[in-house]
Amino acid sequence: MSGTPDDDELEELRRKKMERLQEQAEGQEGGQAQEAAKQQAEAQKKALLRQHLTDDARKRLNTVKMSKQQFGEQVERQVLALAKSGRIQGKIDDEKMKQLLNELKPEKKSFDIRRR
Repeated sequence: MSGTPDDDELEELRRKKMERLQEQAEGQEGGQAQEAAKQQAEAQKKALLRQHLTDDARKRLNTVKMSKQQFGEQVERQVLALAKSGRIQGKIDDEKMKQLLNELKPEKKSFDIRRR
């Protein structure tokens, strides 16, 4: 710094800009770490499902997830909870998956429309 007001202001602006760039770089590194953790959790979830579901049951679950994503994710969470608690004996086959889907299926709301 040479001491003139313009040079001091310019130096201050450079310093602030450099701090902002460093903060952005740190934020991106944190975002990358968060993304890597998310991918690792997804891989673990898939491995658990592969371990506890037969191919047909996995196909049925994927089909349900394609048509009703929230319901499919709910079923997936339920299967993972059962697996982690040790309540699954062997693998879940297609028939057991159908039973599980029927048990977790939301109640249908019926509407009566009467015309006068």
